[in-house]
Amino acid sequence: MGGGSRSGGQQTAPERWGPYLPAIRRWEALTRPAPAPTDERGRLSPAFVEWVMGLPESHVTAVPGLSRAARLTALGNGVVPPQAAQAVRLITPTEALRCHHRLIAPGGGDGRPRGGTGSSR
Repeated sequence: MGGGSRSGGQQTAPERWGPYLPAIRRWEALTRPAPAPTDERGRLSPAFVEWVMGLPESHVTAVPGLSRAARLTALGNGVVPPQAAQAVRLITPTEALRCHHRLIAPGGGDGRPRGGTGSSR
């Protein structure tokens, strides 16, 4: 399963992934088996890029009408969700994560609702 099983048995996992095999295996354990890194012509596979980014299978690659180049462009311009989440955690002040601000109601800045019972007109 994983690295060596998607190419018709032509390469073993160590041959396919070389020194990256431990990293591939770790990511497979967290996600799903790695698709082939290249297509039948030896070009980068959009499915592999999608997998490396941690996106759900077919998230980009199954969009109808997108060429291989368009899929790679979309993936290349995309955000890697785990990296984005970590970046938000690192740059967000702790106070903002526990935000207990008061709501500014429309029509007034004191947080009290306007109109209805109990309001003065």
